[in-house]
Amino acid sequence: MRNIFLKTTGGMALAVLLSAMFAPIWVSGKSGGGRLEGTWDVQVTIRNCQTGAEIRTFASLTTFMFGGTTLDSTSGIPQALKTPGQGVWSHVSGNTYRFSFKSFSFDPAGNFTGSTKITHEAALDSNGTEYSSAGTAEVYAPNGNLIFTGCSTTTATRFE
Repeated sequence: MRNIFLKTTGGMALAVLLSAMFAPIWVSGKSGGGRLEGTWDVQVTIRNCQTGAEIRTFASLTTFMFGGTTLDSTSGIPQALKTPGQGVWSHVSGNTYRFSFKSFSFDPAGNFTGSTKITHEAALDSNGTEYSSAGTAEVYAPNGNLIFTGCSTTTATRFE
C-alpha cells in the first residue's frame, strides 16, 4: 500500500512540478505578453512636450528579457557620461506594453550628476517585428529632486 501511495503521489508531484516549471514558457510564448521579448534597434526622437516638434534623433539598443527586466544602451549621450539603462517592462493588454528604465549620469571628471528615468508605453505591430512608443524622461539631481521632464517617441525593429 505504501509503495502504491508513493508512486501515485510522486507522479502527481512530478506533474505539478513540471507544470510550474513550464507554465511561464507557455504564458510568455509568442502570443500575448512575451512578444516584446528580445533585442530591438530603436530610433529615439526627443520632442518638445508642448508642440510635439522634433528636437533631435539618435539610435539606441534595447533588450526586453524574460521575466520583465530590460536593458538599454543609447548613442544619445556618450557612454562615458552615463550608465546603461536598467529597468522593467510589462504587458498591458493586446499589443500594448509599458516599460521604464533608469540610468545614472556623470560629468567629464567622473562626478555623479544625477539620474534619468525613462517611462514609455509601446504598441507592437501584429507581426511582432516593430513597435512605436511615446513617453517621458525625468531628470533628477543627485539629491533625488526632479529638475526636468522631457518627452520622446521611438520606432523600433527587432534586432536579428
